[in-house]
Parts: sequence; structure tokens; C-alpha cells
Amino acid sequence: MDRERLLNLPDEPGVYLMKDKNGTIIYVGKAKILKNRLKQYFTAIENHTPKVKAMVSNIADFEYIITDSEIEALILECNLIKKHKPYYNILLKDDKHYPYIKVTIRDEYPRIFLTRKMVRDGNKYYGPYTSSASVREAIDMVSKLCRLPVCNLKMPGDMGKKKECLNAHIDQCIAPCVHPVSRDGYRKLIAKACAFLEGDHDAMIEELEEEMQAASDALEFEKAALLRDKASAIRKLDERQKMISEKQADEDVVGFYRQGNKTYTEVFFIRRGRLIGRRSSVLDKTGDTEDAVLCGEFLKQFYTETDDIPKVVYTAYKSEDEELISSWLTEKNGHKTVVKCPVRGEKKKLTDMACKNARQNAVDHLLKDSGRNVPKSILELKEKLGLETLPKRIESYDISHTAGADAVGSMVVFCDGKTARSQYRRFKIETAKGGNDTESLTEVLYRRMRNARDEEEAQKNGEAISPKFLPLPDLILLDGGKGQVNAIKELFGILDVEIPLFGMVKDERHRTRGLITSEGEEIEFLKTSEPFRLLSAIQEEVHRFAIEYHKKLQKKHVTGSILEEIEGVGAETRKKLIRHFKTISAIKSASIESLEQVPGISKGVSKNIYNFFHKTS
Repeated sequence: MDRERLLNLPDEPGVYLMKDKNGTIIYVGKAKILKNRLKQYFTAIENHTPKVKAMVSNIADFEYIITDSEIEALILECNLIKKHKPYYNILLKDDKHYPYIKVTIRDEYPRIFLTRKMVRDGNKYYGPYTSSASVREAIDMVSKLCRLPVCNLKMPGDMGKKKECLNAHIDQCIAPCVHPVSRDGYRKLIAKACAFLEGDHDAMIEELEEEMQAASDALEFEKAALLRDKASAIRKLDERQKMISEKQADEDVVGFYRQGNKTYTEVFFIRRGRLIGRRSSVLDKTGDTEDAVLCGEFLKQFYTETDDIPKVVYTAYKSEDEELISSWLTEKNGHKTVVKCPVRGEKKKLTDMACKNARQNAVDHLLKDSGRNVPKSILELKEKLGLETLPKRIESYDISHTAGADAVGSMVVFCDGKTARSQYRRFKIETAKGGNDTESLTEVLYRRMRNARDEEEAQKNGEAISPKFLPLPDLILLDGGKGQVNAIKELFGILDVEIPLFGMVKDERHRTRGLITSEGEEIEFLKTSEPFRLLSAIQEEVHRFAIEYHKKLQKKHVTGSILEEIEGVGAETRKKLIRHFKTISAIKSASIESLEQVPGISKGVSKNIYNFFHKTS
């Protein structure tokens, strides 16, 4: 690295980006003083950890961005890591997209619903919750307690214009469908709902008990019973949410468990002294990273993704930049937040409990990887086919066309026995002859493997990509017989790909009967067995996915071709007709007068259209 360039670096805070020979960003870091931090990488290299040594050996260039403060540098660092996902940075991987409750407080009449994406849009988010079922349960409860509408009524537009629904009839809703509700009155109910979601249950119970007493005094015993049941439901919820702190504090507790090159984490969410939720995550590439650095990296990435920040964050490890991260969280959320590492007392017991759960998170991952949490259908399929590894990811392929035209290859994906629709792919056939399914299938599998190789190469070079063809499957099923299996087996031999491969054999009703090998050996399954049900589902799904696409194509062709036959009807006129009448049958049924009402269509063309359909029908 150019010594003169290092000497002339600024004595200011900022962010630096390390790049490899291809210009790919391989590491993003922040510094209180850029000159000092960057010089450390290129001096006394023998003292670096193996990971840092490997990174430095791949640095071909770097750039830096000067910031006004260290907090600004921290924020920029978080955003750049999120954007580029550099190879040598510790990266946070959640097991799933956790659900949240969203309250659209920016709307005139706010709504409450489930979402899996939290964005900074000025609305309120509560969570994360451990499951969508727990979110729906919470929404259902708070809606009933606050008598909020759960229908799709447009407010204020449709207020007072609908019939009374069942919820309104049994007094579970304020019924804006029948009786218009003022903006202020409605927002007071939303404020109560938000307070409840934030853990303020006592105020709700107190209010319900006062209303219950008033109803009882007025001899409205049915109403009093309903209010009693609501209060009872809250108390049952309180019993399920473990009381952690008598001080009714808002706290997060972070635990870690290190294993190999991964670190498993567990965060407890404590609101008003009650444990209301938890979240498990995994940190990659943490092998020789110091505990303090690891903790700091986790906190920065974790709290970049949420605005639900408590007053105190307790961590099992003492964090690097503890004061700086506390200042950042305070600035981010508008109230004072402190990061602490307790060494004794009740808070230390809490971090120990979080670490214990993080360890269980690691065990769960290992059990899942070893197949103990894998569906029975996958385990039995492995045994039946004699596979070396569990077929956790299965890909199935089918070729469809219309008399040789519009040929397309369809790829469906099943992960752990369930459809993974976001990973489905279609391949428009480019080189194979029309109608030749085997050639088309060979083209599709070649392109699929080539794309995967390209993505693997990009990852090796440290490029930040979102893979579309990785990981590779554990098992491939072809919607064809021995000939197709042999053709793909030959292709895989050329490409040096080793993935188990079978064809799906069908009965006279075109339903899956079993599988066939490249040698022509047919493997039969009991129709009542789990693997057979899975194979049938896969065959039906790949067929559905392929046919769905062709129905769209055929509809498009039919719509276009029949109108093309009419004299005076060009491309623009066809568009106008479809836009106006929506369907061909509606155009067929239209009178000359109706056709003339379409903007831009003359009386003569209207007669041509009318005469064409009435002659041919």
C-alpha cells in the first residue's frame, strides 16, 4: 500500500471501504481517526488475527468518507454493510422474517395489521413476535378490547353506508359502518390499543372493571359479563408473559453462544417488566473475532433494522464502542438508551438465561442440519432412493409448448417438503428445436447449472450478489422418462455435476406412479406412504406451474389473432377494444352502436367488427 497515501490520510472520523483487485468492497469499517485506523492494517501485520491477515492480503485499494462525528460514521458504516454485505464483515442472518404488528398512525383513521417488513414510514411497529399466530392473537385481542373494526371498511368514505355486521351487533366493534365516528374519537381508541401493545395492561383492566361495575349497577348484566370476560382475557395473557422485573422496565437482553465460525444469539424483549417476545439470529464468520468486537457488530446491525429500542440493552459480552452505541441508540429513538454488560445480580442472571437460549438455538440448528427436524417424507425418500444426503431441496423440471411453439422450461422448488415459490424459475427455450422436450430440458439444466457456477465464482471473488440459482439441489426430478434422465446424466458428466437424478413415471391417468433411474429401473412407492404423497405434490405443482404460463400465452395469442382477421382493426384498435370491453365474448355480443362508443373507432370499422362475429358465429 502506498506509504505516502497513508501518511496523508485525514485526522478525522469517517468510514473506510476496502476493495479487492476487481474493485469489489470486501470490508467496511468506521474510525474515530481515519489515519490511525487505516495505518493499523498495514503495519505489524504479524500481530493480526488470521481473518484480518487474509483480508489485508486481498486489499488492492481503499476509499474513505469523512463524517462530522463518530456517531455519523457509525450510522454510515451500518448502512454500507447492509447495502454491500462485504465478505470479511460479520453478517447477521435471521432464521426468518419475524412478524410485527403495524399501526398506521399516519393515516387519518389508523389500521392495525400484521407485517413482515418494518420500514421507517412514521408508523408504529410492535414486535418482533415469534410467530404469525401470536401476532394475529394479539391483534384480535386488542381489536376486541378497544372495539376496533377488523373489516375492510374504507374510512371515512364508507362510514354510515353499510349494514351492521355481527361484531357490531354483539358490541365488539364501534360500528363505523353504521354510525360515523369522529377522527378524534377513533384515534383515542387507537391510542388505547397502542398503550396495550406497549404492555400497559393495568390501565385497560382498571377501565374495564369501572365499566363493568357501571353496567352492573344499571342492571345491564349481559354487557357486564362481556366486560368481565375481556378483563379476564388480559389477566390470562399476563400469566403467560413472564414477569421479569418488578420495576416495569423496558429492556432488551442479549445472549451469545459461540460455536466454530458461527455465533448464535438470543434477544429477550422485556416491556413494562414482562417478557413479551424473543428473537434468535446467527452471526457468520466470527471464528477469531474478539467478544467485544462481535457484540458491537451485532448491536449495530440488529438495531439498524428496528425502531423499537428500549431504555436499557443488557449484553452478555462487554461491547466495543459501548458509549458510542448508547449515544447512537439515544439519537435514533429520541430517548436515552444505555448499553450495559452486567457482572452480577439479577441482570447478570438474565444475560445468562439469554446465553442458555442462544446455546439451544445452536443445538436446534445442528439437529435440523442432521435431519432430526426434517419431515418424515424427506427421511423416507432418502432411504428409499439410497441417497447419501437428505433431499432437503428438491427441484423438478417440466417442458411445455403449444404444438412446438412458445416452448418454456419450468423449475419448481420444494424445501423440507414444502413449496418454495419465491425460488421457482422459468426458462424461455432459445436453442432447442420446437417440440423436442429432451433437447429443451438439456438446455434448461445447462443454463441453470451455468448460472449457479457464475454465482459461485462471484461469491468467491467477494462480490455482493443476491443468488438466484444457489444453493444447488439435493435431488432433481424430471417430468419425463428414461430418455430424459439419460440426457441430463450425460450433461452432468460433462459439467462435472453430481446431483441425484430421477424421472417421474406416470400411470394411464397421467398421475405419478413412481420414479425411474437412468438404467430404466422403476422404483415404486406405496400410495399411502409419505414419499409418494410428496412426489405426487411435486408432479402436480410442476405441471400446474407450466400450464399456468401457457394458458396466459394462449389467451394472449387467441385474443390477438382473432381480432387481427377483421378488416380495419390494427394493433391500436385491438388495444382499445380490449380496454373497453375486457373480453372477446363481450366484443362479440356488442351492437354496432356500442362499438361506435369506443373512442377512435369509426362507424365503418364498427360494422366490420359486428359483421365478422355475426357471420362466423
